[in-house]
Amino acid sequence: MDATKLRLYLALASTRHFGRAATQCHVSPSTISRNLKQLEEELGVTLMLRDNRSVNLTPEGERFQRFARESLQQWETFQEALHQGADELRGQLSIYCSVTASYSFLHDLLTQFRGSYPGIAIKLHTGDPAQAVERILAGQEDIAIAARPDRLPGSLEFKSIAESPLVFIGPEDPALLSNQAGSEQDWRRWPIIIPEEGIARERFDGWCRAQQLTPDIYAEVKGNEAIVSMVSLGFGVGLVPEIVLRNSPLRQRVKPLPQQPDLGPFETGICVLQRRLKSPIVSALWEQVAG
Repeated sequence: MDATKLRLYLALASTRHFGRAATQCHVSPSTISRNLKQLEEELGVTLMLRDNRSVNLTPEGERFQRFARESLQQWETFQEALHQGADELRGQLSIYCSVTASYSFLHDLLTQFRGSYPGIAIKLHTGDPAQAVERILAGQEDIAIAARPDRLPGSLEFKSIAESPLVFIGPEDPALLSNQAGSEQDWRRWPIIIPEEGIARERFDGWCRAQQLTPDIYAEVKGNEAIVSMVSLGFGVGLVPEIVLRNSPLRQRVKPLPQQPDLGPFETGICVLQRRLKSPIVSALWEQVAG
């Protein structure tokens, strides 16, 4: 199987758009379309359903996406191993993290690494922290800065780099909140802004069950930065890791609530698939982090 074909297919499977996939791969949309047709003819199955508006993977297309990722990872690992004895490692390393993690941890993580391995290009993706572990398990990234799950999948390795409590925050101006629900701290009356998914959401839901509390959920949000922003505007109280609050540009407009339920530690670290540690490039960054 041609590695170029696999890369073009993965670009289309990721973007679900011929034009964006073509731009990403520096080819024409017709090349992307022709590549897909050739793959489908070779395999004898339909990999994607497409029309003028959308591109969607069939079940066979999803299986082939996993095959393509794993095959390319194995090929890249083999290439890296061939050159492991060379003076300098060369290749590409993909990292996923939230915006907060990018300026909280990434600088320290990469400063020494870039000095030691200047031939390795870093491909950085930022997004919802709740998606970090999922992207690693799906093979979309080499390494992610992520919150440690309460139940760590057996196929993952995790190294801790920081620990931070989860804190409830309200607006700096208490009048913004009291206008909605009274000035006393009242979990049943206050509108709550929480993550849509992830560790913080799981801990919050568990705490509510233990307290037999039915909260007033004002908003379920992707990304901690958006929670801080909404709280600063007085839409409600929010739940974020303390490290997010410390690094937020809006930290002067919000403050921790006087009463803080103990939701347990929020442990941040780097995670990787165990099999990806066979890659000399992935292993180089992994070994740099003290466990």
